[in-house]
Amino acid sequence: MTLRAMLPYRGRLSLGRPNFTPFSPLSREISRLVEEFSRGLGAVGALPTVGLSPSTDVTETDTEIEIAAELPGLECQDVEISLEDDVLTIRGEKKMPADADDKNKNYHLTERSYGRFYRAFQLPVGIDPASVEATMSNGVLKIKIPKPAHTDAKKIEVKEAA
Repeated sequence: MTLRAMLPYRGRLSLGRPNFTPFSPLSREISRLVEEFSRGLGAVGALPTVGLSPSTDVTETDTEIEIAAELPGLECQDVEISLEDDVLTIRGEKKMPADADDKNKNYHLTERSYGRFYRAFQLPVGIDPASVEATMSNGVLKIKIPKPAHTDAKKIEVKEAA
C-alpha cells in the first residue's frame, strides 16, 4: 500500500487541511527547534554564547553608512571595534552579574544571555579607518562610517600596438 492510498481524496480535492502534507507536523517541529536553538538555550550553566548576537540596523545615506547595535547592559570598555580589509568587526563580552553565582538563589527563569559576541560587516572598498566614529548611549552603539569619495569611470582609449 502506498502513502497516497492512505490519504483521503475525493477526485483531485483533498479532504484534509489545505497545504497539509504528512510531513507538515515534522517540518513545524524542526522549524521550532531550529528557532529555539538560534535564540539561545537560556538555562543557567548552558552554553552562554549560543544566540548572543546584538541586533543591528545598518542604514545608508549619500555620504555615510551607520551601524546601530543594541548592547544592553554593556559599557564602552566592554566593546571592541576594528576595521581591517574593508571588514568592520564588533566584538565584546557581556559578563554575568557578580550576584549570579549566589548559591542562595533559586532561578525559575533565565532568558538573558551572557558571553562573548562577534559581528562582522563587509564595507565598501576604500574606507579610511581614521574617519570612523563610534558612540554608545543607553545601550545602543552607533558607528558612523563616511563613504569614500566616488570617482567617475574614465574611458580609456585603445591604441594600436607598435
